[in-house]
Amino acid sequence: MSSVTTRDAPIFPEPDLNLVSAKEPVIGRIVSNDSCLRGKSASFVRHTVIDISGTPLEGHCRVGQAFGVVPPGDDEHGKPHKVRLYSLACPTSGEDGDGKQISTTTKRVIAEGGSDADDDHRLFLGVCSNFLCDLGPGDEVRLSGPNGKRLLLPTDPATHDYLFVATGTGIAPFRGMLLELLAGTTGPVSSQIHLIMGAPYTTDLIYDDLFSRLSAEHDNFHYHTAISREARPNGGAGLYVHDYLGERMEEFGALLEREHTLVYACGLAGMQCGLFKVMAEHSLAEAYFEPKEALACRPPCDWELGAIRRGVRLTDRCLVEVY
Repeated sequence: MSSVTTRDAPIFPEPDLNLVSAKEPVIGRIVSNDSCLRGKSASFVRHTVIDISGTPLEGHCRVGQAFGVVPPGDDEHGKPHKVRLYSLACPTSGEDGDGKQISTTTKRVIAEGGSDADDDHRLFLGVCSNFLCDLGPGDEVRLSGPNGKRLLLPTDPATHDYLFVATGTGIAPFRGMLLELLAGTTGPVSSQIHLIMGAPYTTDLIYDDLFSRLSAEHDNFHYHTAISREARPNGGAGLYVHDYLGERMEEFGALLEREHTLVYACGLAGMQCGLFKVMAEHSLAEAYFEPKEALACRPPCDWELGAIRRGVRLTDRCLVEVY
């Protein structure tokens, strides 16, 4: 999606990019690889901490960026596996405060079926995600990067308020950003910060303990959860992140109407479409995205997924990363 520059636009830093190529990766070493879910879940998600000291990556990974992992072995064509990108889950100062350790949020990919055939029941394991989840302290991993400049915090973060919206492992960059804003080198800020975290079940909430603690410790940070496949205490159906936003527009509308609020969204491709539709229905779109003509001539309630994907230009106050 292209972007539109608005008046009083936020200023973003110029990050370091591609200091290490995937063709000549450097070696990092696992520091820890612990579950970041609470209770029993059908998913397996780990907070993976990697030592990058002594490499060109040390001190050059900025919150909101990603780094590459080159898994070992060859693909089905006999060629070396291609690099996979993983979002940083740590602030700019790293997990250790000195930029020598970075982290990411790693989810095992376990699925059935190796082709498009309905009767293909073979077990498929994600090549890189399962490799990373299997590693323990001291194990080596080949790294490249840093990558990305579309999901950064502004250079003066204290002058903005924030709405972060995440689904699944899309929470990774917001873990780093929240630590940066509330406890990092730029924090603590007094900005109003809201996080809406979406998950199928309560047991799938990633970093729930951390966000609950930060919410209790900081009056300006508000942690919201949207659980899609569980009934609510009042008996109502579960909510996706856009449903949650729409139901609480009295609270979020005031936030989104402020001139210096920034909206960040990260998760599976398509999750941003529901958000855009809800924002447009409540006349809050203009500051964050510009519908192209094909959408602008139709009421938001009639907007379809494909048309939204093709027909929206983001402003510099709306930062989206989907995968």
